[in-house]
Amino acid sequence: MLRSAETIPRIAILMTCYNRRVSTLQCLNSVYSQSQREPRSLTLYIVDDKSKDGTAEAIKAEYPEVKLIAGTGDLYWNRGMHVAFEEAMKEDFDYYLWLNDDTLLYPNAFDTMFETMHGLQKEGIISIVTGATCDPESGKMTYGGINLVGKLRRELVWIDPMQDMSQACDTMNGNCTLIPRAVVQKLGNLDPAFHHSFGDMDYGFRANRAGYKVYLAPGFIGTCRGNSKAGTWRDETAPLSVRWRNLNSAKGSPFSQWSLYCRRYLGPLWPLYAVSPYVKTLASGLLKSR
Repeated sequence: MLRSAETIPRIAILMTCYNRRVSTLQCLNSVYSQSQREPRSLTLYIVDDKSKDGTAEAIKAEYPEVKLIAGTGDLYWNRGMHVAFEEAMKEDFDYYLWLNDDTLLYPNAFDTMFETMHGLQKEGIISIVTGATCDPESGKMTYGGINLVGKLRRELVWIDPMQDMSQACDTMNGNCTLIPRAVVQKLGNLDPAFHHSFGDMDYGFRANRAGYKVYLAPGFIGTCRGNSKAGTWRDETAPLSVRWRNLNSAKGSPFSQWSLYCRRYLGPLWPLYAVSPYVKTLASGLLKSR
């Protein structure tokens, strides 16, 4: 039986990109190669944050239907996604799907995530559904669902996906995350107080506090390489001055943003967590210099 256009779910896919033309195009190809056990209407919103490698031009040439939004050049992930989300929310979609442009989706990724969400809805559970990714070479999990464990000593623990069962979790990475309209109407957009990191996990925690759930879909939905420590503040082979600069950069852990995250979610010992990256970086750097 054919479904009318009015009953086909409308999904906004939200992405932000910068100077990753090849991986961005590969990601888009994986989106348009998805199987559809149920019909879906997809609209893509992509913020290109002033890429210098021809990303925007390539998207326009190969995928002219994409709604391409010009960034300011200093948005990074969270604020870039905030811009895309804000634009998509004007159209009041049924679902919003965050997608990192370095994620390559398996052909059944959307089927898995929507079937997981629909199964939860049948049980009366309104939930965000996130998908786990694995490293394309090792097969080890890289991103997905996260639990926050411990009462005083709080610790983030990544959840390995089960093959045939979804799992409740406290929050998630935003690499491939499906959010229904009801949650968006309640929570609104990502918090622009966060520049690059923390916004996705903040959104998941906010959802749980608002009475919604976050679930990890079964199995892996695609591949995505984990972030390397090289060239970051965690790279102990770099000089202290370089590590300190990277720590306070937009892609590191700027104190105002990291401390805000700690205050919201890491319990009564949050001030210790807030200063710990800076203390550890200074201590390891000074010990190395001796």
